[in-house]
Amino acid sequence: MVMSTPEDGPLRIPPNSLEAERGVLGSILLEPGDNRVLDLCVERGITADAFVARQHSLIFETLSEMSRAGVAVDPVTLLNQLKGLNRLEAVGGVATIQALIDGTPTSAHAEYYISILRQKFLLRKVISAARDAERRCYNEAINADTILGEVEQKFLSISDSNNGSAQSWSQAIHNTIGHIDRLLEMGAGSFIGLPTGFANLDRKLKGLRNGEMIVLAARPSMGKTSLAMNIAECVALGQTIEKRPMRGDHNRPHGVAVFSLEMPTEQLSLRMLCGRAGVSAFEIQGGGMNTAKAGHPQLVVAASALAKAPIYPDEASGLDVMDMRARARRLKKRHNIELVVIDYLQLCSCREFTKQGNQIETAQISGQIKAMAKELNIPVIVLSQFSRETEKRGGKPRLSDLRDSGAIEQDADVVLLLRRPCKTPGDAEHDDELLAIVDIAKHRNGPTGEVRLNFDGHLTRFADRTDQGSDMGGLKPDTDPMP
Repeated sequence: MVMSTPEDGPLRIPPNSLEAERGVLGSILLEPGDNRVLDLCVERGITADAFVARQHSLIFETLSEMSRAGVAVDPVTLLNQLKGLNRLEAVGGVATIQALIDGTPTSAHAEYYISILRQKFLLRKVISAARDAERRCYNEAINADTILGEVEQKFLSISDSNNGSAQSWSQAIHNTIGHIDRLLEMGAGSFIGLPTGFANLDRKLKGLRNGEMIVLAARPSMGKTSLAMNIAECVALGQTIEKRPMRGDHNRPHGVAVFSLEMPTEQLSLRMLCGRAGVSAFEIQGGGMNTAKAGHPQLVVAASALAKAPIYPDEASGLDVMDMRARARRLKKRHNIELVVIDYLQLCSCREFTKQGNQIETAQISGQIKAMAKELNIPVIVLSQFSRETEKRGGKPRLSDLRDSGAIEQDADVVLLLRRPCKTPGDAEHDDELLAIVDIAKHRNGPTGEVRLNFDGHLTRFADRTDQGSDMGGLKPDTDPMP
């Protein structure tokens, strides 16, 4: 039996500092017409909840409302506002306001008071999160993995708030002009996004951008897993699909997380190894001894390169989307991954919505994946399947064919529809067994249209194709790029 100690008792007072609370409020009132201290509070994440004393919380809430409304902040206007809102008596009357001013000799130490107040506030948030986690652990109806993911996310959100507020507009402008300057230095053909390794795709997409959800959709056996893994290989090695160094500062390894819900890691690695070596995996697996011997030197060279690639596979089947977010979050912190590949969306699950139908569950999964891309600030490639409606129209897909939910189309920043004409009898280019067409059906920040690639089925490897037509490659501006 665990014995309790006085420290474990329920009578302990949560961390707080009434002196710091009074110091912050007094500093605001000592600078009439100047919102410097209030701005500092906003910058450091101070809200009305940061104050333990109810009267202090009400006063700060009122001051914040006045500031947002453009009302001058001073003791007189504060008193008038409190009277108008029937809060004056609740805060202790005029005497409380006067005591705040008299008890604060100067506003010069406002940052110090804010720092103390913020530290106590964070400690209370940690305690609250820990107690909530303990309470949920006693609820047997909730899955332990779900609780773990939620608790981790809650604690990390506290940690994120500890790192300060989001960048200001001026800082965003400064960073953007810095990106533009770097692009101008690198010359034509350069872009900010993470290159896919395929020149034809990169020319149109301008790379994979941070925070974007890129959906790669196709019917089964079209090669969507192969294309995604080819991109993962290029990104991880900092090389194009032709094994040439990528341009600019992308000529380096980039961490890639691969959530393979359908295919074992060994099978993925075999495909990637044989594709890079130019050796047929099918013939090796089928007992092609001569093929294996002839290709062994290339396999050794390919293995030497790929063994160093920062690829982090996870082959857990039926993974809950919240568990996936938690795992990706840890990989981001430990290995600074710069790309996530999910194969594929319809094999993910969302426990809380499993019994509410495929469309609702898929919508929740899609929303969580988009949130993950934004939270980690990296591109996320998620594979998806088409419905059978594609086959009824001769194999040419549309956005509406995305299986189970229109929410996928809504959440995605980029949607790539992959098809191979040789798989569709009656297609005008049916006889071209190498041709693969990637239709950029949605591009939130650029044009839409088709990109033509080659696909070698024996090597499960894509390559750039030279017959792209005009300089635009048949692309057209997206008339409605926003969802």
